[in-house]
Amino acid sequence: MPIKKIILTIIFSFIFNIANSTEELKSLGKFKDWESFVLSKEGNKTCFAQSIPVVKAPKKFKRDPSRLFISFRPAENIKNEFSVTNGYEFKLKTPVAAKSGKKSYDLFSKGRFAWIVDGEDEIKLIATMKKASRLMIIGNSEKGIQTTDHYSMMGFTKAYSSAKKNCT
Repeated sequence: MPIKKIILTIIFSFIFNIANSTEELKSLGKFKDWESFVLSKEGNKTCFAQSIPVVKAPKKFKRDPSRLFISFRPAENIKNEFSVTNGYEFKLKTPVAAKSGKKSYDLFSKGRFAWIVDGEDEIKLIATMKKASRLMIIGNSEKGIQTTDHYSMMGFTKAYSSAKKNCT
């Protein structure tokens, strides 16, 4: 697993445990179904737009919260990084997909997060997200339960632009 993916996992674990750290997490704004943030730690910034699903299936499958992120980490020269957590450990070597209309993008997973397989597809996926009304993330838990999370794209472009502007 590339070092940047390990670092990303560590950063997002800090985001969810911010109360016990010296990091500063600041909302840049709420844009309909999306929100953007800046996380400052030791002079380095991470900016990201995030959303939670408007529909999660199957409903009876108990899991932690799901979230979709587009991140910017200027100190690492990382821009437009797409990542998602479905609230469970993904099944090893089982594909995860992001779909909108007829467009589909392959993701790879490690633990509780998944990222886009082809870096060039990140820009294409973001362009799709700007035009779409919904994006579905389809994944499989370690126990083989397939889930489909539907994310609204209402407010995505403004949240994305806000995060990008604050970290470029």
